[in-house]
Amino acid sequence: MATFSLQAQPTDATDWLDLARRAEAAGFHALYTPDHPGTSTSPFVVLAAAAAVTSRIRLGSYVVNAGVREPILIASDVATLDLISGGRAILGIGAGHTPAEWAAVGRERPGVRERVDHCIAVAEATVRMLAGDGLDKPRPVQERVPLMFGGGNTRLLRWAAGNADLIALSGLGRTLADGHMHTARFRAEDVDAQVELAGGTPVEALVHYFEVTGDAGAAYAKLAAEAEVSEGEMAETPYALAGTLSEIRGKLDRIEARWGITRFAVRRPAFDGVADLLR
Repeated sequence: MATFSLQAQPTDATDWLDLARRAEAAGFHALYTPDHPGTSTSPFVVLAAAAAVTSRIRLGSYVVNAGVREPILIASDVATLDLISGGRAILGIGAGHTPAEWAAVGRERPGVRERVDHCIAVAEATVRMLAGDGLDKPRPVQERVPLMFGGGNTRLLRWAAGNADLIALSGLGRTLADGHMHTARFRAEDVDAQVELAGGTPVEALVHYFEVTGDAGAAYAKLAAEAEVSEGEMAETPYALAGTLSEIRGKLDRIEARWGITRFAVRRPAFDGVADLLR
């Protein structure tokens, strides 16, 4: 059976706490929040607030930018979140891709090889600290805080296959010249390749497009034009779900049969539709 997590960030305190409560009540597996210093809220602050008004839903960064954060600070934040949430923290980490975030800390964004090397080093150091090597207090409640890797780099996926508990695939490829947008890797052969690299580690797909509609064909055609893939490819990809609830369930079954993917993350606009699906 498919599980869904929600990625969001607050607009104000009342909104965020209400969203956390509603996400838990609706049956979402986890509440995620992004980490883009300078353009998003601080992930562990808002996750700690969500922890105070929930009791079951998992809480994670989606994903920490390893390029601009130090391992000891990441480990301390994650351990604190795990402590105050009663063992519900997830450590989501990625290499980072936005040049402005490096510039904000006085650095130029490194090349791909350097970013990959640095991400692995930061992730491994953070995991060691959470296990007790260099972080005495606070101590996490969980014996092992789950590690979620987010990204699509081939070498990082191979590393994550042997080290992460979950691999978050977004269907996004090379960063474009603006430093924010990406090429799309929505085609089935792209998913095949990345799932193979995951090597059996559970995969969670980020659903960029979710629409409950009586005309799935029209929805997929519109989305295909935006993503520059064919309508058939959009109807097959795990990164888009459209149709009636029954049709979406059918597509989820096909995704599981082909790729073994049963975990999905959605953004806030999909909340009501996913809540209906979960019911």
